[in-house]
Amino acid sequence: MKNNIKKQIKNLNKIDTFSPYFFLPFILVLYFFISLFDFHRFELFNVNTSIWPSVILALICYYIGVYFVDKKEWTFPTLGLSFLRGYVIWMIWALVIIGGLAYFTMMTGGDVGISDESVRRNLDPKLNFLSQLLWFGAILILSLKIIKEKNMTKGKLLLYAVIYGVIMVMFLMMGYRTPIILMLFTGLIIFHYAVKRIKLTWFLTTLLVIGVFFSLFGFFRVLSEDTSKDFNSREQPDVELTETEAEKLITVERKVNLVPKWIRSLNGEAVTGHIVLSKIIEYTKEEEYLNGEIHGGIFSTILPGEQISPRMKVTEIVNSLSVEEGKYITRPTRTTTPTYIGQLFLDGGYLLVAIGFLLYGVIISMLYNQVKQNGYDSYQAVAFAFVLTIFTVSMHTGLLDLIFLLMIGFVVLTAALSKAKNSKVNTNI
Repeated sequence: MKNNIKKQIKNLNKIDTFSPYFFLPFILVLYFFISLFDFHRFELFNVNTSIWPSVILALICYYIGVYFVDKKEWTFPTLGLSFLRGYVIWMIWALVIIGGLAYFTMMTGGDVGISDESVRRNLDPKLNFLSQLLWFGAILILSLKIIKEKNMTKGKLLLYAVIYGVIMVMFLMMGYRTPIILMLFTGLIIFHYAVKRIKLTWFLTTLLVIGVFFSLFGFFRVLSEDTSKDFNSREQPDVELTETEAEKLITVERKVNLVPKWIRSLNGEAVTGHIVLSKIIEYTKEEEYLNGEIHGGIFSTILPGEQISPRMKVTEIVNSLSVEEGKYITRPTRTTTPTYIGQLFLDGGYLLVAIGFLLYGVIISMLYNQVKQNGYDSYQAVAFAFVLTIFTVSMHTGLLDLIFLLMIGFVVLTAALSKAKNSKVNTNI
């Protein structure tokens, strides 16, 4: 029996944890699987529309993209811009400097988002936008240092880890988890390819620890809210319910509250994602698709004047299906992460879900082909790690931030520019 288990574990560990064929699909399936442990929240919000056709379609189209590009061995072309190759490293340093200046300007102005959600949600939009360049540039610079290190000692590795950790703590002060998660998993992928292969069993254990940590971080952030501020109000909609409806609502709320809050928080993000996706699909059955309004909002929010962000639009949509029942899925003062499937479905249904995940598969597979051609100690490995991480995190958050789209574009372009000639390894950019 023991030998059998050891054999199975050994076979599991042969899988390349961060392969395009495994990592993103695994996280997507895991995300929606753990969301099934809803602790009566599905009943509370009347979740009755299945998400699984859209999830299965997304997986199929993603694999089609990955498999086709893998077989064709396609990579990104340089588009005639190879003359810029020698300037890429200076561009990255410029981004770090701009991001650092913006970050410290925010901090000296008292914009410490971890102090309260109302601060985090009302950071200066321009400075907040530019500050993201700090962690983005830091990922690229540190990753390049690691992959180019010919004699990686424990001391050097510890130094890189400490610098990485300091920057993650800096963004923790803003109250944002996304940059920290992106830095953490990009670092893990770089470590996997450049330092030491991470076995799947070890990765699964690490994933569990990281998942619990970030879930509890979000839980304690909510607990620390100053509820005397209107922004942090937890009041439910003021609507008249029949005696039967009110009694049913109270009964279900009691069922939910029987489970301690900290336990519900362990998979609360996934459960919310499931609920939101279900409500989005339900909404499109009753209303028309938004035909690009959500994705158009990514760019319209940087225009002058008052604009509704894509996630705020999602909040309005999902709440429109629950407010008459006396509850909010998301508090009106907050934004809703629609999941990547959700944002695609809202704008164009199953067709857009198919196209979106096909493109994900194509882009990730093309970057992975460049890694295989140029070596795991090349800039292509950094680009692959970064884009794969953003795409994977977007399974929950959606891909609705202009800064992330620009970062992806920058990384893909610079990876194409730094491709080695004649498929020889070239780590210089």
